[in-house]
Amino acid sequence: MVFILGIVLFALGICLSVALHEAGHMWAAKAFGMKVRRYFIGFGPTIFSFRRGETEYGVKWIPLGGFCDIAGMTALDEVTPEESKRAMWRFKTWKRTVVMSAGSAMHFILGFIILYLMAITMGLPNPEAQAAPTQPVINSTSCARAATTLEQLNDTTCPADAPTPAKTAGIQAGDKILSVAGKPTPTWTDVLAAVQVAGGPTPFVVERGGQRLNLTVDVPRVQRVVADGEKKTTVKEVGMIGASPVPKTLVATYGPVDAVGATVSFTGTMFSETAKRLIEFPSRIPAVVDSIFGGERDPNTPVSVVGASRIGGEAAERGLWEIFVLLLASLNFFIGVFNLLPLLPLDGGHIAVVWYERVRDWFRKLRGKAAGGPVDYTKLSAVTMVLVFIGGAVTLLTVTADIVNPVKLFQ
Repeated sequence: MVFILGIVLFALGICLSVALHEAGHMWAAKAFGMKVRRYFIGFGPTIFSFRRGETEYGVKWIPLGGFCDIAGMTALDEVTPEESKRAMWRFKTWKRTVVMSAGSAMHFILGFIILYLMAITMGLPNPEAQAAPTQPVINSTSCARAATTLEQLNDTTCPADAPTPAKTAGIQAGDKILSVAGKPTPTWTDVLAAVQVAGGPTPFVVERGGQRLNLTVDVPRVQRVVADGEKKTTVKEVGMIGASPVPKTLVATYGPVDAVGATVSFTGTMFSETAKRLIEFPSRIPAVVDSIFGGERDPNTPVSVVGASRIGGEAAERGLWEIFVLLLASLNFFIGVFNLLPLLPLDGGHIAVVWYERVRDWFRKLRGKAAGGPVDYTKLSAVTMVLVFIGGAVTLLTVTADIVNPVKLFQ
């Protein structure tokens, strides 16, 4: 039940994103005085509609997008004599650019708002902390026990107050281990490496309350299971002191003010990841095709709205609402950036045509010639149809893969 609820909620989130995308075009166009004829969510037969002012608003049966009908978006569009002066193509280049990029801007704004709300409630992932090494600061001492058999190694029973070498030597929670046996230990990995080769009384230097303390830990040699290859394990004798480090803060929450800076920083990370995924997009299509015919589904392959909604449902089912919300934010950033690619029929393609006209007319002016007039979109129809076909094929592939071999959070 929760799985279905998660899918429905994620789908509603996508519908909201689409609605705001088209609303961005509409609000910008109206602000500049362009005529907006219709604003609809969905395609196909109309469920309901109403008119307010000069614009008809409504919802259609197929919730796979939406549209904002602005009079005279191109010079080829038919307009009435009344609409002619307010046709979009007659407006200045920068105004048309703002209107056509306003849809993506709404995705970016929505993504930022989602991340900000995460920052002050659930918290944001900290990429720097994930990449940084664990610091050699003691969180607690734990039971250290010698074992000579796999049964003993698998035995997890151990008194919580059992004396450990670290505790016996006086090491406390909050101590920072500076060196082991004279070897500096800037990270917890260094501490482990030094301890594992140690044995018997071993000098430790720790920092506590700004002071350095010299302690001696009697390090026992114990048996430990060590992975040797994918399936083999061996029992190896290593030194252990019975202590664990303070875990890294992988997720951090912020106050209302601090959250602004943290959200801006994480938004930059999201844009970087989005650009990386767009660059890798073509190279990952063969893996999508392979997954349809029984190959293992790579979790890094592109997913459709169907696949994204399914992942959202799975995250909700397991109570991982952080992943649910983060996925919704990342989807908004991806759609926003993708829609600005200079390819027709995307908004970025129309922006590219508008600026081509501007640059072309600038060069014509330098040569003493009149402006060349609007671009004839009929000459671009062949290229547009090819791109529409490719986009449709990719959509069909990803939807099919998401049905027959979906990406799963947990195998």
